[in-house]
Amino acid sequence: MHNLEKMKVLVVEDNPNDVTIIKRAMRKSDLKCELYFAADGEEALDALAQKGEFEDTPRPDLILLDINLPKINGLEVLAKIKEDERLRRIPVIVLTISEREEDMVKAYDSGAASYMTKPVDSKDFERLIQTVQDYWRIARRAPE
Repeated sequence: MHNLEKMKVLVVEDNPNDVTIIKRAMRKSDLKCELYFAADGEEALDALAQKGEFEDTPRPDLILLDINLPKINGLEVLAKIKEDERLRRIPVIVLTISEREEDMVKAYDSGAASYMTKPVDSKDFERLIQTVQDYWRIARRAPE
């Protein structure tokens, strides 16, 4: 990805309040992002396969993935991403309310780039998203 291109981010999140916080935090950043959204695990896999209503969704440069999702949970989505030769190199950051050690271990074992617990306070959550953006501004080179 060239530095002048907008970073494409797939946000897989079923909580509308968290979606709003992520959008607000991304708008405040000077990192140029195109955000795409999936509200459950099934939609996430459809977006990545460019199926159905997601046929025009581009391949993301980064995926922000909640693990507590309807239909297909985030850990299953993560495993499917990392099993797919075309998708496995896309960095996936798990953003979740789960502080369970076993969820963290499963996420890292499945290939998550990072596991972050969502703060309860919206301002703290917004700061977390800005930190993610700051990191990816520097480290966003990844193989296709």
